[in-house]
Amino acid sequence: MPLPANPSFPQKPAGDVFDFIVCGAGSSGSVVAARLAEDGNASVLLLEAGGNDVPETVTDPAQWPLNLGSSRDWGFVGQPAPGLDGRRLPLSMGKGLGGGSSINVMVWARGHKEDWNHFAAEASDDAWGYESILRYYRRIENWQGTPDPTRRGAGGPAYVSQPRSPQPVAEALLNAASAMGVPVFDSTNGEMMEAPGGASIAELRIRDGKRETVFESYVRPLLSRPNLTVITEALVTRLVFDGQRVRGVEALVDGRPRKFMAHCETVLSLGAINTPKVLMQSGIGPEDELQSHGIPVVQHLPGVGRNHQDHLAFGCTWAYRKPEAIGGSGCEANIYWKSDARLSQPDILQCQLEFAVPSPPDTGLETPEHGWTMFNGLAQPKSRGRLRLSGPDVNDPVLIEPNSLSEPEDMVAALAAVELCRELGNSDGFQPLVSRETAPGPRDRSGMIDFIRRSAVTYWHQSCTAKMGRDTMSVVDNELKVYGIDGLRIADSSIMPRITTGNTMAPCVVIGERAADLIRAAHGLTIHSKPVAQSV
Repeated sequence: MPLPANPSFPQKPAGDVFDFIVCGAGSSGSVVAARLAEDGNASVLLLEAGGNDVPETVTDPAQWPLNLGSSRDWGFVGQPAPGLDGRRLPLSMGKGLGGGSSINVMVWARGHKEDWNHFAAEASDDAWGYESILRYYRRIENWQGTPDPTRRGAGGPAYVSQPRSPQPVAEALLNAASAMGVPVFDSTNGEMMEAPGGASIAELRIRDGKRETVFESYVRPLLSRPNLTVITEALVTRLVFDGQRVRGVEALVDGRPRKFMAHCETVLSLGAINTPKVLMQSGIGPEDELQSHGIPVVQHLPGVGRNHQDHLAFGCTWAYRKPEAIGGSGCEANIYWKSDARLSQPDILQCQLEFAVPSPPDTGLETPEHGWTMFNGLAQPKSRGRLRLSGPDVNDPVLIEPNSLSEPEDMVAALAAVELCRELGNSDGFQPLVSRETAPGPRDRSGMIDFIRRSAVTYWHQSCTAKMGRDTMSVVDNELKVYGIDGLRIADSSIMPRITTGNTMAPCVVIGERAADLIRAAHGLTIHSKPVAQSV
């Protein structure tokens, strides 16, 4: 369904009062809004700061790099990081219907078993544990591969498939991994995510050669419903309070101020940067931070904006002997592995890109015209960053301090990741395809550390800045309710206690499903004429 010129669609009046307001139409917010709207008795407003999801740069999987730095990207940039030799990393984040799922590489990675068990331990709630989350994935997925009734879903809203004919470079990676003793699995998201790690053909959100955003999967089929209103170009600026209860939000819609009120609840799904920004500029956050900008304190929560985490990558590149085809999004194979066999789960993440990614200028390395790059890095970083306000107003940018590679353990894991990558790429299985290694090339330990610091880029998986838990730095409880505040929940990557192993889109969909279940249960909503308590 094309987006009409009017930012509200379908074309129907957009009132000011709803039962539920969901802020952000990304990989979590789209799920929350759709699941709440399934009960026709609940009126739902979904607000999105960006535009529609129909441009060719969104729908064509191969064009995803063109969205970086465009109007579909929030364009965040980190503060100088000492661990990166003072460099500032571009921290892209999706802006528009579908959020990150409209500009990402479309990889579906569900998180390791130990990720979800860690969530459950932090929240003291088994509903966040792996066995419970498997039930969510069975509900969510429309898996096109080999059936696995225990771990995979069929008939759900999220179409997930593997490339039908992976390119030779993807097959070479699996063969090289197997020769090195890394087990090869048929599926990334089945048994492999319960194991110490492995290699697999990637699973992608591509249907009939087109990207499928989470908005497309969940919300678009419901747009004709009179109880669902979607407004684009609507920038949420502040929460509206009645004492310690959130009653709604203020927003700029096409640049004009509007106020929307919620009878029941408001949900923030603005992502790991904008969710803490709205919280702090509304008076929820570290007391000293708020007072320094003249913001009245509604609730002192010192963890808002802290615990920032992201996956870092270090591009190892090889030149092709001759130009090779690029399949799908250009990512058709991946590896999860351990830097230390004693670890409980993989801490190395490697996504193979079937084109040569330019190294940052600081490396001084040339990029071949035709080649492939292993986007190779840290799946479980130990470094923690933070967000700070630069002012109290909507146009005052957030200061993002990633603090990348500040912990010694991260450099140890990074060295192991690059060593594994070079061993794979220089193995016999790649010789028919590649002529030479162009980055990093042979180096001593000091030289390799220098390469890592100068080449590190982000996977764009920012998370954990309003974490779920029970300690003094936690922002939400096991039901995603903000501590000390009524009528407000958070559902996006910011609630993760720690970043999941692999790309974060699929875990964000789970977070949206879990939030919707909790809200429906609290307000007696139903889905498919069955009580929600029976649907989990």
